[in-house]
Amino acid sequence: MLCDPEYRKQLALDTMDPATVPPELPVPAVASAEGLSAAQVLWLIADHYALKTTDSAGVYAELSALDQPVTIVVPDVDRAGAVRGSGEPARVVGEVLKPLAAVENLRLLTEVPRHLASDLAAGLSSGVVQVIDLDELEWADPDALVRHAEAALNPQFGAPELPFTVDPEARLDLAAAVGRRAGASHVVVELAVQCILMAPDGFDPADEQHLPTSVGEALNLHARRLGTDPQLLRTMLAPLAHGPDDGMPVDLWVRLAGAVAGHDMSASMADGMPLAGPFVQPGEGAEGRPSVRLAHPAIADDIRVGLPNLRGAQSRIAVSLLEAVPEQDWGKADPYVRDHIAGHTLEAGLLPQLLTDPGLFVHADPVLLRAAIEAVAAEELGTPAHTYLRTAPLLTRTMAPVLLRGALLETAFVEDGLPEYAAAVHRLGLELPWQTLWSLPLAGVKAVTVGSLAQPGDDKAIPVAVLVVPEGTPGARPVGDGSALLVHGLVQPTPLAEVSPEQILFPSEDERVAAPLALSRGADYLRVWDRAREEMVAALISDLPFTGSDLSPQGILLVATERGAKALRIRSHDAEIAS
Repeated sequence: MLCDPEYRKQLALDTMDPATVPPELPVPAVASAEGLSAAQVLWLIADHYALKTTDSAGVYAELSALDQPVTIVVPDVDRAGAVRGSGEPARVVGEVLKPLAAVENLRLLTEVPRHLASDLAAGLSSGVVQVIDLDELEWADPDALVRHAEAALNPQFGAPELPFTVDPEARLDLAAAVGRRAGASHVVVELAVQCILMAPDGFDPADEQHLPTSVGEALNLHARRLGTDPQLLRTMLAPLAHGPDDGMPVDLWVRLAGAVAGHDMSASMADGMPLAGPFVQPGEGAEGRPSVRLAHPAIADDIRVGLPNLRGAQSRIAVSLLEAVPEQDWGKADPYVRDHIAGHTLEAGLLPQLLTDPGLFVHADPVLLRAAIEAVAAEELGTPAHTYLRTAPLLTRTMAPVLLRGALLETAFVEDGLPEYAAAVHRLGLELPWQTLWSLPLAGVKAVTVGSLAQPGDDKAIPVAVLVVPEGTPGARPVGDGSALLVHGLVQPTPLAEVSPEQILFPSEDERVAAPLALSRGADYLRVWDRAREEMVAALISDLPFTGSDLSPQGILLVATERGAKALRIRSHDAEIAS
């Protein structure tokens, strides 16, 4: 707040201790790592300084060459990555922060998990780095802890009216005790006060033994004061500790707590808010659905460390989520189940087994699913998962809706020789904009054209695809200039090596103009339009530039990239728009 000029104006600086007010310095670059990959954090910084480089090594070189002070703040490294368990915080430290710290003209302030602080400092010269652990007593501010507790206990700020909250002297005495016990942690202060206010009956302000000294002790003391086994409280909170930071729907929380416990927890949790309340925060999810999350990440850390079998708990959660999918139809699945099951199965070590279902590939949030799959060793993944990873950058870059995700995955499966998975996508009940007829892995396709081959004694001509390929390509006829023509069936996946190019008839311009569909082109996208309605009926995007494209009068799209060529039958043009 003291660095940003707009926020700085809101502070009464003349009433503050001058020793605590930083001088007015250039505004630093702030790149929060929350939810981002290491590469995304680095390019946030590059964008801030408008660097022209296209590779990560160039980012550090250009930063070192800047003729202005370079001050960078990277908070929330512990929350890096789209899914828990992906190891992204360690990658941010190793791949981004360590190289940044080595830039001589750069000052870096970052917030990292405690266990990664030594990794970041390792290798740096003495005196270059300072590690500040705010939980260490040398950084404690006892007066601030007491004032925090007193404010939280004050009815003026929302606390209930109790004998030790309405009486200023009693309130201050209790706040002083809370502050003493909390050591250096404001989190412990907050939890201690919330435990008191959530269940004040029987609380004795004079007995400091009920005041915690750590997050874990806050959990244990609160449970025991309410006559409950602390393990029950930890089991109740375990699904939240294993899930995303933004929490989960309340009804799923109850279900998953039962999965962790191994028995139905509905009765325990129905009256469990006095027990769990100090440690959770209610909220509102999608469509106004009640949700709940842990009040602080430190609670999740303590619960996860205390579980005897973290992977086993995640396995039971994953199985319960799978059982919650109606008829195993991911289109009908609860949004939380659909989008977050990959994160749960990742930590359970079960994700590779899940990655054989095209329905999950199509319906799950591509950002979360991609992050989870990328955290798995490549050799553990099956071919469908590799196809998904190849396609995922398109899905995340465009934030493609379900229908377009299905269409892009369908054609990717055909490209990778997985026609059974492409067929499974068609069985999902989606009105895909196309059906991929065939794909030909072929390097060096320079251009493509649709045509037809007349059959003697038959009024029907065979639609064909003509591909311009490098000379020497098997089955192609040389035409000079190092090029050759390869003829292939347009509808049927059949090579037609015996056909001479002279036998092929190409559509006239009048035939093309009279066709119901039209084609527009970009470097990495193609759009098919209904001429009469002037509406787009299909949009094909590619991770590689198109080297050729053509559209037959019958509505078959022929395209080529450096990966090869393929043909897609565009769905009837009077159907709904594809995207």
